[in-house]
Amino acid sequence: MGLLQRQPPLGPVLLLILLSVLSCLGPSLSLDLIPYTPRVTAWDLEGKVTATTFSLEQPRCVLDGHAGAGDTVWLVVALSNASRGFQNPQTLAEIPASPQLLTDSYYMTLPLSLDQLPCEDPAGDSGGVPLLRVGNDHGCHQPLYCNAPLPSPGPYRVKFLVMDTRGPPKAQTRWSDHITLHQGKAPGSIDTWPGRRSGAMIVITSVLSSLAGLLLLAFLAASTVRFSSLWWPEEAPEQLRIGSFMGKRYMTHHIPPTEAATLPVGCEPGLDPLPSLSP
Repeated sequence: MGLLQRQPPLGPVLLLILLSVLSCLGPSLSLDLIPYTPRVTAWDLEGKVTATTFSLEQPRCVLDGHAGAGDTVWLVVALSNASRGFQNPQTLAEIPASPQLLTDSYYMTLPLSLDQLPCEDPAGDSGGVPLLRVGNDHGCHQPLYCNAPLPSPGPYRVKFLVMDTRGPPKAQTRWSDHITLHQGKAPGSIDTWPGRRSGAMIVITSVLSSLAGLLLLAFLAASTVRFSSLWWPEEAPEQLRIGSFMGKRYMTHHIPPTEAATLPVGCEPGLDPLPSLSP
């Protein structure tokens, strides 16, 4: 009867597998999880979410105790479907730049120090609204960590990552909720054919057009009456209108000759009166 081949015990094998898994997950498990969720700023601002940018509130009074004076706070931007698969870089050379958003669906940008995120009341801050505008660098002033405009509506998710001066990460926040950018409508897709409008809209448009026409006619009539009264005043109907000139017409009235009063003979003016017949 041949010797049976002895199997190694399962305990050491499982222990080796567990250690290998822990060695791979060690850097992630050793990170401090900061109980903070990034979000779009709550300030009532126009354009806080556009077609290529969105504005986050600054993580003030959040990273104290998790970051030192020499540490760097990074913003990780990822497409929502790629956020779960993102692996934190272990060195500065592994930090993904903005072009990798098109290939890997994530990148890191906006490196900040702790003194750039002071723990003061935003209302008393003279620097304006405390926010971080993602996608605002159209000129890419930092090519390596460019904050370039976002190329698509997303949705996106972001988190803050604290990295040591030597590179390894020390702490991270939670991932944000889904952030979707505004998507403009293509000019060619806008329907301008009135045949597809509702009946009520057509009636309203017709009524408004008729009212506009009536108002225009009333204005023209009022203007005509006004200017005609200036050219031909009513108080002088006898005036003659010749072209653009006016002249008064003078009527000569016939004055019949006055008949001379008949006087007795000898009573003509300048003659001596008749002698008295009385004795």
